Amino acid sequence: MNLLEVRGIETGYGTSQVLFGVSFSIAAGEVATLLGRNGMGKTTTIRALFGLLPLRRGEIVFAGERVDGLPTDEIARRGIALVPEGRQIFPNLTVRENLAAFGANRNASQAPWTLARVFDFFPRLAARAAHIGHQLSGGEQQMLAIGRALMTNPRLLILDEATEGLAPLVREDIWKCLAALKAAGQTILVIDKYIERLVGLAEAHTILERGRVVWQGSSAALAADRSLWHRFLGV
Repeated sequence: MNLLEVRGIETGYGTSQVLFGVSFSIAAGEVATLLGRNGMGKTTTIRALFGLLPLRRGEIVFAGERVDGLPTDEIARRGIALVPEGRQIFPNLTVRENLAAFGANRNASQAPWTLARVFDFFPRLAARAAHIGHQLSGGEQQMLAIGRALMTNPRLLILDEATEGLAPLVREDIWKCLAALKAAGQTILVIDKYIERLVGLAEAHTILERGRVVWQGSSAALAADRSLWHRFLGV
C-alpha cells in the first residue's frame, strides 16, 4: 500500500511555473529519493507536499486522504515530518528543549519516540543535552534536526539535503542513522547528492529535470545505468 501518492502536481512562484506534472509514490516502510541537480524542483516539491505552495493542478494523497489544500500544521499533524535544508534548529534553546518542543504521538505509535529514545539513538545529543543550539557542530545540529522530527512520531520522514555541508565522518553517521531507521520500518523520502549511498539505502528513485520527472526506477536500475548519473545528476 502506498503511504504517499503525488499525482501530476504543478506549482510555482508568482507567475513562474516550476513543477510540471510531477508524479511519484512511496510505499509504507519504503525509503525513496528525489534526485536532480540544484534548481530542478526538488525543494519546490517538498514545499508543495507541506502546503507551503498551492497546487495549480494535481493532487497529493497521504494515508488514503487528499492533503493538498490543507494548512501546513494540519499536514504535519497527519504524520509528515521534515528535516529541512539548513537544519533550522532553535539556536537559543538547549538540545533538550529543541526536542521536547516537538514531542507528540498523534498517530498512537506503539513504540513512540521520546527524549530517552532519541538520546539513546543519538548518544552525542545526550552528552550535549544542556548545550544551546548554536554551540553544536554541524553534524550535531543535523542529528538534532532529525531527532526533533522523530519526536513528532511521523509516518513519513522527509530529509531535504540530508548530509549537505557535513564532514565525511559525520555524513557516515547520518547514513548509519537512516539505515537504522529503515530497519525499524520508518518510511523515508531523502533528497541528497551522494548517489552511491542512496543506491544502497533506498528502494525507489525519482529524478527531476527542470521540474519534470525524467526517470523513475529501482536502485538496481539506477546503479546499472551510470549514464543517468552523468546526464541528470552531474556525477
